[in-house]
Amino acid sequence: MRIFWTAIVSLAIVLDQFSKWLTETMLPLQQQIQLLPFLSFYRTYNEGVAFSFLSGTSHYVLIGMTFLIIAFVLWLWRSLEPGRFISALGYALVIGGAIGNLIDRIWLGKVIDMIFFHIDSIGFQFAIFNLADTFITLGAAAIILDEFLLWKRNRNQEKET
Repeated sequence: MRIFWTAIVSLAIVLDQFSKWLTETMLPLQQQIQLLPFLSFYRTYNEGVAFSFLSGTSHYVLIGMTFLIIAFVLWLWRSLEPGRFISALGYALVIGGAIGNLIDRIWLGKVIDMIFFHIDSIGFQFAIFNLADTFITLGAAAIILDEFLLWKRNRNQEKET
């Protein structure tokens, strides 16, 4: 099973890095390319973390923080009870996404972002993000969902007894 999870983490990293390579080689810097009325590509860089939080912080500090977060998530993952597939998948996606962004931060000192959701008719613009951020978000959602399902299952068992 360890090979399976290593493959999931690796796949997330490869897909993220490939999308960033395509972005760097094919998209002009800070020019919006409309795909759908609500979705565009827009190449930009994030020198902070999510939503540019901590921009201006030394990238060495951000690299260190990322290593600590990855180590903590690995510890949580290893502490997971057997049979919690949804959470395990979530942890794999979070780690794969974090490593994908860590690679950018180590090599470039910043993270490449390119996915831009917006609804121009109401002036809504969401933060520009990348595939690694998507994996992290989906992974966190899977972990939360699995915790909720476990809580509900335990609650139903308590009611039955």
